[in-house]
Amino acid sequence: MASHRKPRTHILTSPGSRRTAAGLTTAALASVTLLSQTANAAPTSPKPSIEDVKQKVDGLYQQAEVATQKYNAAKEKADSQQRTVNRLLDEAAKRAEKMNQSRRELGTFASAQYQTGGMNPTAQLMLAKDPQQFVDRNHLMERLTGRQKQTVTAYEQEAASAARQRAEATRSLESLQQSQESLKESKQSVQAKLAEARQLLSRLTAQEKARLAELERQKEQEAQRKAAELARQQAAQKQQQPSGGSSTGSGSGSSGSSSSSKAAEALAFARAQIGKPYVWGATGPSSYDCSGLTQAAYRAAGVDLPRTTWDQVNAGTRVSTSDLQPGDLVFFFSDISHVGMYIGNGQMIHAPHPGASVRVESIYYMPIYGSVRLS
Repeated sequence: MASHRKPRTHILTSPGSRRTAAGLTTAALASVTLLSQTANAAPTSPKPSIEDVKQKVDGLYQQAEVATQKYNAAKEKADSQQRTVNRLLDEAAKRAEKMNQSRRELGTFASAQYQTGGMNPTAQLMLAKDPQQFVDRNHLMERLTGRQKQTVTAYEQEAASAARQRAEATRSLESLQQSQESLKESKQSVQAKLAEARQLLSRLTAQEKARLAELERQKEQEAQRKAAELARQQAAQKQQQPSGGSSTGSGSGSSGSSSSSKAAEALAFARAQIGKPYVWGATGPSSYDCSGLTQAAYRAAGVDLPRTTWDQVNAGTRVSTSDLQPGDLVFFFSDISHVGMYIGNGQMIHAPHPGASVRVESIYYMPIYGSVRLS
């Protein structure tokens, strides 16, 4: 009986054909794997909005201000310790000269004793050619013995003082080294914050920079609106004062008025600095940071103001914002990292931040911490 099954067909493949098929299979598997990985990959982070960039940059500037105040404090401490070390070194040099003088005098006494050979007075009298000469020399030696005791005592005291000074100088040098290390860390922190801010701004397109400028303009407009409202309030308070009342009340008056001659002098100095660049750590005369400007202004008026905002805020009497007078210092942010000088009508003179110059601006441009009056 004939079979109806189809005969098997055998496909013969060469070794080259098998390699080609294997290569295609491997490529196909790689493509599938790559597509799978692409599908499972995390989506790319969206580009931050210009509002987010502004907030980040403003935050970095504030952090840089904090680091700047730490730098200022460390520098002030290091400078003070350097003066202490220099004083100790000068005193040590003078004390060393006194010790050398005592040594020379003790050497003179030792030489005199050597010349007598340690002989007792009777033997010296018997051997002396001139008895009167012996008496005179013996009297001199008695006097020298008293002076020798004084010299030895003085030398011992100088040596003890020198040892104490060496210990004090060692402590001062160690403290100076610590302050210099703190100074270095604060400097690096400031530079890092400012570099990050510059990097963020450098990435902005022309359109984004225009948008950022518009946000700044809106912020300034709102700050000026609040300043105008404060000026109206202060003007109303001044009108309510009885005639002949004290001019040291709460009114602001015009920008050029002041209830204190020292405040007026400080304001005049600050005005003369308008346009000079902000440089962190600078105290003038060509550039300033915020607390460097207020310190220099009041120094010109004969008032010794501390270096940092953290110390300046405790240097005067606290006053409310509504009672501000020209010359008062206004501090900003909860960390008290910025300061400006009030000039009246809700305005201040301050050194804002790197890239900006000393200028007049509304006190409401930044969140107010509090204010103090120095006069």
